[in-house]
Amino acid sequence: MEVLHAFLLAVIQGITEFLPISSSAHLVLLPIIMHWQDQGLVMDIAAHLGSLLAVLVYFRNDLRNLIGRGFTSAGQGREGRSLAWLLLWGTLPILIVAIIVHTQVEQYSRNAIVIALASIFFGLLLWLADWRGSHTRGTRQLTTMDAILVGLAQVCALIPGASRSGVTMTAAMWLGLKRVEAARFSFLLAIPTILATSLYGGYRVVQDATAIRWSFGLGVFACSAVVTLLCIHWFLQFVNRIGILPFALYRILLGGVLLVAYW
Repeated sequence: MEVLHAFLLAVIQGITEFLPISSSAHLVLLPIIMHWQDQGLVMDIAAHLGSLLAVLVYFRNDLRNLIGRGFTSAGQGREGRSLAWLLLWGTLPILIVAIIVHTQVEQYSRNAIVIALASIFFGLLLWLADWRGSHTRGTRQLTTMDAILVGLAQVCALIPGASRSGVTMTAAMWLGLKRVEAARFSFLLAIPTILATSLYGGYRVVQDATAIRWSFGLGVFACSAVVTLLCIHWFLQFVNRIGILPFALYRILLGGVLLVAYW
């Protein structure tokens, strides 16, 4: 693996993980477009762990409320406890389904046509969710059923190219959440999901006795963390100004290019 490959992998992961454009699709497409050998599971894990560190740092105050006050009975404690349960209910569907269909997911995870079709379809749904308007609710107004519905939408992220942040933001906006609130809940929901995915990937690496390039892995991890942190901050600052349409159009364009190139 070349230094340029590792650097681009980290940057692409950092930019795309929390934008609604599918990080996994871009990580798969990078070696295809550049005619490089696939970076493999170890580097994917390192890149995702970097993004996990970034979201933990950015939302440290929210997480402090969840951990420190989430089991008390008053004030912010009630809000923290409520959000903790919402995240739990939102995470359970994808964990259950992933256990059942992970073999099928892995079979199609590197298929450019599947990525293209999913990018276009879920990009259109994202645009429709933003266009329909009526985004007035905040995270505090989410119910358990809302969290389960967002969690069920997150299951679609198992489809390569669907985008975890994209499908969860789409569902949250359909439920009436403001753009920033939808993004915030989506980002927090990423923490247990990425953690579970990375733990499973780590187990696979140990099982397969994969050789680990620590220098590359740590470099990808650090670079991904920095880029992701900047991207989260930028996205939350500007999503209300620029809207969702540019991301939806990008996904449709990306899917169209892939269909032309690989059909």
